[in-house]
Amino acid sequence: MIGGQPGATDGDLARTRGAIEAALTSGDTAWQALAEVVAALEGIVRAARAAQGVELSEYVVEALAGALVRLSDRDARLRELAQRALAAHAVACRLHQGDPERLAQWLVRLQLEHPEGPEVRLTDYAGALGSPGLAHYRALVETMCAELDVVEFGRTPWFDRYRWAVLRVTEDLAEHLGDVDLHVLALGKDLSSGWHYLRIATLLQEAGRSEQVLEWVGRGLAASGWRGAAARLVDVAVDECVRMGWFDRAVSLRMRIFTSQPGMDSYLRLRAVAEHGGHWPDHRETVLRRLREGATDVEVNSLLVRVLIQDGQDDAAWQAAMDNGCTDAVWAELARIRSASHPRDAIAVYRGLVEQELVKDDHRHNEELVVELLAQLRTLFTRTGRQDAFNSYLEGVKSRHVADRQLLDELTKRGL
Repeated sequence: MIGGQPGATDGDLARTRGAIEAALTSGDTAWQALAEVVAALEGIVRAARAAQGVELSEYVVEALAGALVRLSDRDARLRELAQRALAAHAVACRLHQGDPERLAQWLVRLQLEHPEGPEVRLTDYAGALGSPGLAHYRALVETMCAELDVVEFGRTPWFDRYRWAVLRVTEDLAEHLGDVDLHVLALGKDLSSGWHYLRIATLLQEAGRSEQVLEWVGRGLAASGWRGAAARLVDVAVDECVRMGWFDRAVSLRMRIFTSQPGMDSYLRLRAVAEHGGHWPDHRETVLRRLREGATDVEVNSLLVRVLIQDGQDDAAWQAAMDNGCTDAVWAELARIRSASHPRDAIAVYRGLVEQELVKDDHRHNEELVVELLAQLRTLFTRTGRQDAFNSYLEGVKSRHVADRQLLDELTKRGL
């Protein structure tokens, strides 16, 4: 038993211990006796023998909770009886109005020594604990949680029985109190990835704590090296900065994430916040300059081309592609745009894409893509009055791939 409680007779305790030990060490036929013990306990509490009920129920709860670990095959029945005994204990404590600090200690130790159950519901003990008991309960939990080691970034999380129990008790208490600081204390014990920093930052954001949000985002970005969850961390921070009117800070974060993770999504998010702050032209020039500096890399230049297309600078995008090349997908996008005003440029691109696809092995090239590109070529050749030239080119394709029945079938389906 955890602690002492006056009021129960030696005979009551002896009979209770004997009945429980007999039930837990015997077969299923003893379950009725164990159920009778719990029922008798509930009767004692209902009869307002509260002081006696507190001590008896504590013994019963601890005995059943300990058995939950040893007798897992009887888990459901044991758990139900243990929960009933704990409910009786809560009623007895509320009626008895004993020492609230002693009760807080018992509840904490019960959960640490028996994390498998039963489940302690603090709402059931609100009256018995009162403000002094709840404050003591919190002090005990907060101290134990603070003493746990932090799982640093990049390390593998671990959960021994004690650690798991302390974190669960802390989180349950935080939920009961609606206490954000306790939530952060518990969550902050596992900082093994950027996503855990994000969870804390999001929690603080929901609580309206902008400065702490930015602090945790900064810590997460520093720990992760602006990788992994960095983009989502920046999203949270930018939302806070915009809400507070800190546009320069928001743009700086977006620029940093664009630099570390360049892409259309990070570009569009950067542009949106910079336009909102009224300083996009200057920042746009910075972005274009950085992309042009790395334009010899096809992926970087492809992004430059897409950015120029997005900003309505089609001629500049075409020139950038011609200067340093781009991926097939971007060439196809350029050809589609170019087909309206410069169909011959589009024809050259589509033919290049067709030939590039056809040089692949028959089992690797994409027949549907080839047929789609040829259909685009037919439209463009027809618009420029060169239908015969297209027919000649198409026949050349067929003759070079006469053994590729799948390709020829696809062409027939499209009327080519």
